Amino acid sequence: MNNSKNRPTSISLESYGITHANINYQLSPDDLHQITLERKMGREASSGALAVNTGEFTGRSPKDRFIVRDAITEDKVWWSDINIPFTPEKFDALYDKVIAYLNDKELYVRDCYACADHNYRMDIRVVNEYPWSNLFVYNMFIRPTQEELKDFDPEWTVINAPGFMADAKEDGTRQHNFAILNFTRKIALVGGTGYTGEIKKGIFSALNFILPVEKNTLPMHCSANVGKDGTTALFFGLSGTGKTTLSTDASRKLIGDDEHGWNNENAVFNFEGGCYAKVINLSKEKEPEIYGAIKKGAILENVIMDGNGVVDFADTTITQNTRVSYPLYHIENVQRPSIGKNPKNIFFLTADAFGVLPPISKLTPSQAAYHFISGYTAKVAGTEAGVVEPIPSFSACFGAPFMPLHPAKYAEMLSRKMQDSGVSVWLVNTGWTGGPYGVGTRMKLQYTRAMINAVLNGDLGLYSYDDYHIHSVFGVAQPRTCPGVPTDVLSPRTTWNDDKAYYTTAFKLTNAFRENFKKFEAYASEEIRRGGPQRYAF
Repeated sequence: MNNSKNRPTSISLESYGITHANINYQLSPDDLHQITLERKMGREASSGALAVNTGEFTGRSPKDRFIVRDAITEDKVWWSDINIPFTPEKFDALYDKVIAYLNDKELYVRDCYACADHNYRMDIRVVNEYPWSNLFVYNMFIRPTQEELKDFDPEWTVINAPGFMADAKEDGTRQHNFAILNFTRKIALVGGTGYTGEIKKGIFSALNFILPVEKNTLPMHCSANVGKDGTTALFFGLSGTGKTTLSTDASRKLIGDDEHGWNNENAVFNFEGGCYAKVINLSKEKEPEIYGAIKKGAILENVIMDGNGVVDFADTTITQNTRVSYPLYHIENVQRPSIGKNPKNIFFLTADAFGVLPPISKLTPSQAAYHFISGYTAKVAGTEAGVVEPIPSFSACFGAPFMPLHPAKYAEMLSRKMQDSGVSVWLVNTGWTGGPYGVGTRMKLQYTRAMINAVLNGDLGLYSYDDYHIHSVFGVAQPRTCPGVPTDVLSPRTTWNDDKAYYTTAFKLTNAFRENFKKFEAYASEEIRRGGPQRYAF
């Protein structure tokens, strides 16, 4: 934790073109909290946390994320509708406009770094227009000591200007907001949006390019924790699948909740110094660690509070993507430093709104590679305009918007890591059971925790395949029994009580898998292709 005593108070930004802005350097969390309140940019919740509204954008805007196409990225980035090219000339012109805008502002600057393993450390300088954005940076990146700040030399810089609106026609953006990575200038330029997630995801996207290309290290969009036996578990999953919830476990030490690297020494290290958790329907009973972390120093985003500052976590008036950011030290049971060794179990989390995937199943190596490349979850009615029934959603590597290389590159690295470490991979459905969304019910958290604990305790991993049933549609091995879970819950077909409806829906989902995978077939081996569902609906 940083201490304000003897900390540097000034810094020059002339090298960035910022010559006459009022610069606040390395302010304490208390200072940033108070400034935000004084400027009426936020309110204090009854818990002591700072509550802010991020404005027009309450989530990331993937269609407005760009990568500068230059000599470094030209032949390595997987150019697509996810990794959208931007010209160096347009970047330079837009950068100059943003700097001119910031030159008239009071700015908040923080030096920090990413990657808990110092062999992979990236030193970062972040320039923020808003004080609460700078508090987010304090929470989410790793905080240098006073000694480390003396000779701090940032490798990458984030320029964050939420109030600057681009002119799409003139600046080459899609609309007024943008998040652009420039690997030659080592700058992440973010403007037109107050959503803080764009700040950290810019840096993590850079690391997801740099680590595999330059360090032969696998970057992963996953959470991680470590048990008393010293073995590490990884939890991959898209937003809303339970990645943060399931990795934050009082019986295991949390390494991190979102982004990690898996190095050549078979160790996993956190990119971050904090957590950025969804708080929709948060309760003290179900998620006590996260609930307890919401205190002074934490930032709540886009929540609804009453006149006394009491948060209604069930209220989604502003967005379903309500969030809280807090430093890792707000969680008592954390791994220090944020590094874990000997990964032994990997969980792929999916919120299957069709209700046809087993609640837990063990994957073969080829199935693991297939499902990693697919990155399946589902959108449910009400999450986006026009969504009235469950829609399959695929995000390669469970984090496509942050992965600049082709998904097959990450899948190949993961397969090698799995083979070398002897890791087991499990597909966990945290979504629906007994029918699709609107008919069935959401899988109980207590059952999901029981299944994961059974794996981590060896109660499932030691079983032979005689103790599993091979699913007739998806081909995965689902356990017949599990401590703490009713036997009928383990079979999704049984929970439906309607075989015809179940299989019709299951085949519908397998077709979606196969259709999505067509764009990867040219890059995938025959073994990986056989890891997917092998049957079509008729």
